[in-house]
Amino acid sequence: MKVLIFGATGMVGGGVLRECLLAADVERVVSIGRSALLLDHPKLVQVVRPNFATDTSEITDDDLRNVDACFFCLGVSASGLSEEKYTALTYSLTMAVAERLSSISPQASFVYVSGARADSSEQGSSMWARVRGKTENALLRLPFKHAYVLRPAVIQPLNNAVSKTDSYRIFYKVLSPLLTFGRKLFPSHVLTTEVIGQAMLQIARRGAPVSVLNAAAIYEVAYSSVEANSKR
Repeated sequence: MKVLIFGATGMVGGGVLRECLLAADVERVVSIGRSALLLDHPKLVQVVRPNFATDTSEITDDDLRNVDACFFCLGVSASGLSEEKYTALTYSLTMAVAERLSSISPQASFVYVSGARADSSEQGSSMWARVRGKTENALLRLPFKHAYVLRPAVIQPLNNAVSKTDSYRIFYKVLSPLLTFGRKLFPSHVLTTEVIGQAMLQIARRGAPVSVLNAAAIYEVAYSSVEANSKR
């Protein structure tokens, strides 16, 4: 597979990137981001587009060509943002990329990382949940081979995956022992960046039974192959 990743410098995206580089059936990984990754790997192609968050024309058609799977892991916290700004960074950016990708590589599977309480009705009182739900709904209507939405809840970063948000980094550092304990008790609810990466690869390979996957469904998909079970 040729895999395209948006958001590989973030916590979830970094975990997904690691799993892609480890996967024997992933031939090439193209990371598109505003800054370069501090990583060198024979499978990895880095495409640095410093202003693509506000000007998606920086992304060329060649960047989006011949893609088998796109893992869209970009996301910002809604804290302190107006609905207009959050919509621009969440809905507008995601759809600008996805619409172009679906026209250039319609054979691709598109997997979008959303949030556990995203509002598919688009009518709820929570601004961020409405915007996420609107984004999910629009993505699922695009003419990709397959499109899926992941709604993880509690995530534990593993293998040096680090959040780009200061408050989240403090949260994960302080609560790491509790997250480890919680994962042992409730492995299908406290997911790791490793599990999410494995699930996204499984979805790209074989699809999933539903288009919107909650934490339990993500966990189930991650361990649906013999290879994944051997890592459990």
